[in-house]
Amino acid sequence: MHTVLVLALPDTIAFDLATPIEVFGRVRLPDGRAGYRVLVCGSEPTVDAGPLRLAVDHGLDALAGADTVIVPGRYDPAVPAPAAALDALRAAAAAGTRIASICVGAFTLAAAGLLDGRRATTHWAAAERLRAAFPAVRVDPEVLYVDAGQFVTSAGATAGVDMCLHLVRRDYGAAVAADAARQAVAALHRDGGQAQFIVRPGAGGTEIGLGAVLQWLELHACEGLTLADVAAHAGLSVRTLNRRFHEETGRTPMQWVTAVRVRRAQELLESTDHGVDRIAHLVGFASPAHFRVQFKRISGVAPQAYRSTFRPRPRTA
Repeated sequence: MHTVLVLALPDTIAFDLATPIEVFGRVRLPDGRAGYRVLVCGSEPTVDAGPLRLAVDHGLDALAGADTVIVPGRYDPAVPAPAAALDALRAAAAAGTRIASICVGAFTLAAAGLLDGRRATTHWAAAERLRAAFPAVRVDPEVLYVDAGQFVTSAGATAGVDMCLHLVRRDYGAAVAADAARQAVAALHRDGGQAQFIVRPGAGGTEIGLGAVLQWLELHACEGLTLADVAAHAGLSVRTLNRRFHEETGRTPMQWVTAVRVRRAQELLESTDHGVDRIAHLVGFASPAHFRVQFKRISGVAPQAYRSTFRPRPRTA
């Protein structure tokens, strides 16, 4: 079983600490088994967490047995993390353990030297402080999370949920991640930038946030949408819509639609016996050939190869 270790440091943010415990702890595989074993370890037996004091069952030596380590943020990330904790993180990284941070937990990873030369993110309000304190880190304040392979960083608060669901999807595929998202009452696909939640004036003086457009696309991506259709729903010109999407998600509107369609196709490949051509039609692609091209571009493998990897197999005696 995949072991997730949540690292509790002095003055840890309780919300950040609870997020991976709840998300990973509720993951169930198609046969009903738990997907993860979740443990909490601390640099001390009792750790402050704002107004709370947490007693932990495991010490820093538990990092050696973890497959993934999650580092929550701390209320004052400028306060140095315990040297023993940084040493334990470096040792885990050297052993190949996947290490992720939530919110300003990125400061702890950076202090351990794990983010040098790498792209990373944190809460937008702390991005400049991270950049100033650790100039070797390529800080990107626009995104909800950055997956750099072994090291994954996320922005503040609920972006930690997004990152955890992303890791579930990496480990077990889209269907298991979708079920985990339902358990968390969260959206599985919310990987635009932090700026997507800012509300700006739309046409006619009305206000519409890009988040509302993304939610609408979740519901209608399977339809034969055009760029003009999306712009009309957003109350924006095509030119303004393209600019806003690029600024806030790094993609064009139709690239976003394609990504939603591919994710839906992944779920169908895992959970149904539908043929690839039928799935292409169901998720909104005009032709199976175009679907195969886009699926491989985004997923890295052909649809049938994806199905072979993530389709649940019958258990044998």
